[in-house]
Amino acid sequence: MPKEFLMFNKKKPDDVENWVCIYETSTEYDANLAKNYLESREIDARIISKRDSAFDLNIGDLALIYVYVTHGQEDEAREAMREWQSGESDLGDGDEENENKND
Repeated sequence: MPKEFLMFNKKKPDDVENWVCIYETSTEYDANLAKNYLESREIDARIISKRDSAFDLNIGDLALIYVYVTHGQEDEAREAMREWQSGESDLGDGDEENENKND
């Protein structure tokens, strides 16, 4: 896994059959944003959280949350994540539909 998507180099994500981890974060909000963005690109994504809900922590090994995609969509998902993180995503603000109605 490329280092740019890992927060900590010590702990590695679980191996899940037919799935690969492409994103790691310490907040559920970020994980859900990433998952929703991938799904908007028709990429099947799942979240695995290792966050310990007994302690409201969002740092360290007790707070890691992973986003997984299928092996077959890994390259497409990594490219989508690079676009998303750099702000180059092709998702508009929703005004395109309204602009077309006014024409």
